[in-house]
Amino acid sequence: MKKKKSFWLSYDLGLKGDYEGLFSFLDTVAAIECVDNLAYFSYECYTNLPYDVQIHELLQKNVSIDINKDRFYLIWKEDNGNIGGKFLSGGRKRSPWEGFGKMIAENESDIAE
Repeated sequence: MKKKKSFWLSYDLGLKGDYEGLFSFLDTVAAIECVDNLAYFSYECYTNLPYDVQIHELLQKNVSIDINKDRFYLIWKEDNGNIGGKFLSGGRKRSPWEGFGKMIAENESDIAE
């Protein structure tokens, strides 16, 4: 089964990551730069394996991935319209914006009783 799908790939390789391998992969799939560390591309999936598994296999063939440091997050649109996303390598970190917002007290209200 062949099916062309659109993907967004977010990457965080740190200072010593295999950028040459990653950029070669992104160029090969004719990826388009979105913002820093985010690329968009279309890929014709050839097997019945889940999309994330196919893209992860492609990345592993082209990029030397340090499983302890490198992070790849893949985003795609499902056939039913839902958005799918999954870490292909790495996981979530503490958000850099954590602690910047103002917490709203649950019982606080501007409505007079």
